[in-house]
Order: sequence, then C-alpha cells, then structure tokens
Amino acid sequence: MAHVVIIGSGPVGLTASMLLAADGHVATVLDRDPTAARTVEATVGGDWRRPGVKQFGHTHILMPAGLLLLEKELPAAVDRIREAGGNTYNMISGAWSVAGAGPRQAGDERFETVTARRPVLEAALLATATDTPGVRILGGTRVVSLLVGESRTSGRPHIVGVMTESGVRIEADLVVDASGRRTEVPDLLAQVGVEPEVVREEAGFRYYTRYFRADERGVPAPRPWPLSHHNSISVVTAPGDGDTWSTTLVTSDRDQELRPLSRVEVWNRVLALYPQAAHWNHGIPLTDVHVMGGTHNTRRGLVVDGQPIATGIVAIGDARMTTNPQFGMGMTTGLRHAALLRDVLRLLGTSDAVELALRVSREIDDECGVMWEEDAHWSRHRIAEIDAEVRGEHYETDDPGWALRTAVDAVLLKDPEILRAMGDVGSMLASADEAFMKSGLVERVITLSATAPRYTAPGPDREEILATVRDDQQGGSASSVFRG
Repeated sequence: MAHVVIIGSGPVGLTASMLLAADGHVATVLDRDPTAARTVEATVGGDWRRPGVKQFGHTHILMPAGLLLLEKELPAAVDRIREAGGNTYNMISGAWSVAGAGPRQAGDERFETVTARRPVLEAALLATATDTPGVRILGGTRVVSLLVGESRTSGRPHIVGVMTESGVRIEADLVVDASGRRTEVPDLLAQVGVEPEVVREEAGFRYYTRYFRADERGVPAPRPWPLSHHNSISVVTAPGDGDTWSTTLVTSDRDQELRPLSRVEVWNRVLALYPQAAHWNHGIPLTDVHVMGGTHNTRRGLVVDGQPIATGIVAIGDARMTTNPQFGMGMTTGLRHAALLRDVLRLLGTSDAVELALRVSREIDDECGVMWEEDAHWSRHRIAEIDAEVRGEHYETDDPGWALRTAVDAVLLKDPEILRAMGDVGSMLASADEAFMKSGLVERVITLSATAPRYTAPGPDREEILATVRDDQQGGSASSVFRG
C-alpha cells in the first residue's frame, strides 16, 4: 500500500484521506493553518479562524449528490455532521407552496441534503478523520518545496515528497494537491521547472455574506428557489447548522459602484429591496459583512499535450478546477474527485506513475469537465450581462445556450417537471442534458418563457439599487470581521 501526502485539510483533502485510509493506504494530511483549535465545539460557537481559506466564512452547502457520496463511503462523517447540528434540508422545499410547481411529489426526497456552516462541517470531518486509522493530520505545516527523485520517464520530474517550512522532509509515493483555489503548488512546480496548463476566466464575482442566528421569529422560511438573479445582483440563501443561516449578495467583481455593500448598513438596506429574501435578515447577526472577490472559474491541468508535466503528483478539488461559488458545486465536485482518485489507485496502484497521472486527470475531466465548461459559459455571460446593466443597457447575445438557461430560470416555478429537472441539475444529481432530455421538456420551457421577463423574482432595477447604496449618511469602513 502507498503513503500519500495530501496538501490541504479542507473537506476535499480530509475526505480523500479517509477514503484512501479505508483502502489500507497511509495518508498524511498537511495544512498551513493550525488544526488543533478547529473543534466542533469551537466552530459551533463561532470561533472561525481559518486564514488560509478565503471562502471559509461564506455560504456553503453540501449538495444532495455530495451527501449521497458521503453516506455511501463515510457514514460516520455524516453522523458527525448531524451531531454537530447539521439539518436536513430539501433543496426544492420552498417551491412546494408555489402553485405552478408544488405540491411535494413522490421522489422529492432525492433533493434532501444536510446543511451546516462551512467551519462546522469541516470541523466534523476533521474530527472523523482524526479518529480514522491510517490518517495523520499535521496542522500549521506549510509546504515550501517538492522533493524530486529519479525520473521514471525522460525529461519529466518525479515528485517523491515535500519539504515543509520547518525543514522537515516527508517522503511519499504520491502527493495530492487538495489545497483549494489558493493553491501554491503551481509555484512549487515552477521551482522544479514545469508549469500547469491554466485556463482562467477573465472576470469573476464578488460575494458579500452575513451569518445569522434565529431570534424569537425562528429560522426563515425557504425561498421558492435558494438562488435568485436580479439586475446587477444575485441573492443566495442557505440554512446552516442548528438555528443559523447565511445570506449572500453577489455582484460582478468589477462593479465598483456596489463595493459599499461591504458595510453592514448598506448591505441591510439593499437586501430589504428583495421581497422574497428580505426576511433572511431577521435574526441575531453573527457576523459583519464578509467579502470575497477574485472567484474566477479556473482549471489547472497537470497533463499537457497528453503527457503529465510531472509524475508522483495529482490535483483534486478547487486546486484542479474552481467553479462559480454561487451555485454551491465546489464541495461536491471535490468529493467526487477524491472518490475518483481512490478508484484509480485501486486499479493501478502507484507503480506506473505516468499512467496514474494520466488516468486521474482523464477521470476528473470525464466526470466533471462538461460541468466546468457549462459553469464557465454561464459565468462569462452573466458577467457580460451585469456589465451591460451597469451601462444602462439590455444584454443581447445570439448564444442559444444562454437563451435556454435564462428561459429555464424564468419558468422553473411554472411547471413541476421543469422544477424537478432543474432540481436534479442544481443538486448535481444529473447533467443538464440528462435532466432535460425528456421528450417535450425543452419545448415546454421555450413556450412558457416566450413572454416571461428576464428576472421573474421581484427586485429593484439598477437605479434603485444605486440610490439605496448612496443613501448612506453614516459612512464607515468596509469590514470582514467575524464577531463570534
């Protein structure tokens, strides 16, 4: 069996370590952030220090497909999440009371997941991994270089371990980069003379998130759909663990006029403009506004022109491909990568380093590549749409894919079959092609959307948003500080 070093102790790295340990491998998990204080008790109470992960304090959700994977592979981890306060939540439950889409139907249980704030979910996984034989976790350990051994193929470095900041050499049969969207591994590979192939969208989104705990009014009722798009802004809401929840306003990363959303008083006033989401501010604030930008869709390939740039190393999760966070696909995508890595190691072991690198890369592309392309395509158009709205224009494009996607958004609450097809896609239970291949469904979308407005959920236009943002006599500085 192999010794695998995993860089990154987020949900993906921890899941990979447990899957590999269950197969008899030894997994050493390294993380630049300390892990000793990341207990369930601390995170439930609001101790959220995780400087190495910029999205740590933003809305996260484990999609139903991700829950299915964990329940099958790591049921003890799911039990731990529930014990930490994880709640059962149905992704389409808000639509059951909508006349065109409801009521609940047989089979809707497939849209159920378990919700928890990212710190709590990660702490539960960390506790489970810590108790797993064959897993060793070293927090506060930053990798500063890769160890290169004798090349198994001409002209290609073979990675045989890592060197930590404290000068410790850790040898391994395989190094796995699971360190997320801020991975430093490409820089470490450059030190040994190779570079990943990077595909990156030019523009991304900016996220303004607050967390709340229920007061005497209780947890907010689910919205008809947890993600709604509006002129210049999208709104994301999600329940957390216990009686907590998060609400996020999403803008274009280059929309300078909406940067004041980083101030609590501005964020509060703008959220109040959205009737279906305003009540998601009715609670006890747990945080100020946490801001995250630079969330570009990025894909990093360690296989270039059909050959690995280095052997003995693979990348999974956000270190391999980052998606648009507002759709909540990142965690479940990373868990799938971890399972694919486990499956490839079952099949090949580590003796054929070239085939291992090629197979892991190919399996990830086959499983998740189309989803990444579709997500990048949507993000590209959405940014262009917001750019047009900033200019006071209506976005025009002859791309049929964008037209169909916006048509689905406009009518998903008007037809129970369309709702559930989109529920399957949004829950990552099926691809768009699989979900909408049913005879007549696309035609029904086109017919129902013929007279539908671009944005069907009620909300303000650009001028009303800007007037509300400018109505700020208090001033103040941007804040991204958690109050515990």
